[in-house]
Amino acid sequence: MTDRLPGTTFEIGSITRDCAQEVFRTMFAGGGLMLSQVSQLTGLEPHVVQNWVKRGFLSPPKHKQYSKDQFCRIAIINMLRESLHMEDICRLLSYLNGKLNDESDDRMCDSDIYNLYCNLLSALEGEPMTDVLLGTEVSRVTEETVADPTTKSRLKTVLSVMALAHRASELRRAAELKLCDIEE
Repeated sequence: MTDRLPGTTFEIGSITRDCAQEVFRTMFAGGGLMLSQVSQLTGLEPHVVQNWVKRGFLSPPKHKQYSKDQFCRIAIINMLRESLHMEDICRLLSYLNGKLNDESDDRMCDSDIYNLYCNLLSALEGEPMTDVLLGTEVSRVTEETVADPTTKSRLKTVLSVMALAHRASELRRAAELKLCDIEE
């Protein structure tokens, strides 16, 4: 079975621990990505990404290149917009990192958040989502990541919401497939 990194078109064998970190290490070895590459890797039209920059959802690219953190922010937003409103996505990301278009006030870089999220998905793979399992796995993936208690608490909340939104998207797609089975 082939999985995609969340919010991207990038196919990988399966989501495993630190898989995003490994993929991005190669992808960004030569520097940033041009808008056309970001568009291709996320399935988003270029004007959508540019609109998100204009609306302050992420900082503008430098020298027309998007950094790893900017790309991860785009992928996170892209993934979450399947089940959350943009205002809620912005509120969630701001809860951890302050102003979305200002990286200087970030508690954590977006590539670390994205990698931890992929680690969480890997841990939850094939398991029924329960509050206890989600809480246990969120605590486990964040255990050695952040020392500051406030940042850790906020990160746990953000990762939990992301996982629940991801599961909601999966359930919505499953329901849509079942609807297709209904004869008119």
